[in-house]
Amino acid sequence: MNRHEEALKIFAQGTFIPAVPLALDAARRFDETAQRLLLRYYLEAGAGGIAVAVHTTQFQIRDPVIALLEPVLRVTGEEIERFETETGQVIVRIAGACGSTRQALSEAELARGLGYDAVLLSPGGLRDMSEDTLLERTRAVAGVLPVIGFYLQPSVGGRPLSYEYWRKLCEIDKVIGVKCASFDRYSTVDVVRAAALSTREVALYTGNDDNLVIDLLTPYRFTVGCQIKEKRFVGGLLGQWAVCAGAAVEMFNMLRQAAKEPRIPSGLLGLAAEVTDFNSAVFDVKHGFKGCIPGVHEVLRRQGLLEGVWCLDPEERLSEGQSEEITRVMEMYPHLCD
Repeated sequence: MNRHEEALKIFAQGTFIPAVPLALDAARRFDETAQRLLLRYYLEAGAGGIAVAVHTTQFQIRDPVIALLEPVLRVTGEEIERFETETGQVIVRIAGACGSTRQALSEAELARGLGYDAVLLSPGGLRDMSEDTLLERTRAVAGVLPVIGFYLQPSVGGRPLSYEYWRKLCEIDKVIGVKCASFDRYSTVDVVRAAALSTREVALYTGNDDNLVIDLLTPYRFTVGCQIKEKRFVGGLLGQWAVCAGAAVEMFNMLRQAAKEPRIPSGLLGLAAEVTDFNSAVFDVKHGFKGCIPGVHEVLRRQGLLEGVWCLDPEERLSEGQSEEITRVMEMYPHLCD
């Protein structure tokens, strides 16, 4: 089994994947040294995969003037390769791809050339594209690299997608998984049911940062004729896991073990509420997620992993009162922090 096959096997079995932020200096230039240190932090914390060029990394890296897509993908690949060489571990390499079919194909080809294992294919900004066209786009990209489907919440650029869309997507060859980040219980069940009833094995990853504990504990069961089809989330690909990754890896491993037991301890329901509260402060829910990325940067700054909360867009900053909310949750839930 080669490295790529091993990585896909790890992904199918389920693992911990942080959505990596972008390290910038005070002049809003790419800080390669800080980026490498940040990546090393996630790898040393126990991440089984790394997702980059995703929402948390800032979509503006694709702007021709900024031109950071290739450098960020390259630096990430180099750090993962260095870690794999040192430890003998295989780390799943996931690159985000977005935009029109032509753009997504170009980004997938770049990722393949840099040694990535799969593409997280975003529907962001494609509200006018029909579901059938989105599916054709997925088939095209899957011809370049295995694809992870993505249910992106509407409040940050996604759109509602039907159950029928997910059923068809799960039948596409080389679609290896779906990240569900709809932040909605009804649509989450749609995605899980589509995967459960698929004729193919599709790994489910929670991106519901607001409900990640419950997602990882829940057995979803659907009766079809005389058969019960059960499906679970096997891992997470989350912006929330970009912060306090050491504690989050420990929690993930504990939740995976707890999910195997016939009864779930009630204390884990309390933990679920705590993680939701923590995420609310970091992602700036009070202001419609406006300070989501700066919030991630602020926690990393407090951890000593970033120098500041700078984003590519100067207007993207912490919202009023968000810093105080982050202080509250870090003090209230020290067990969720490194």
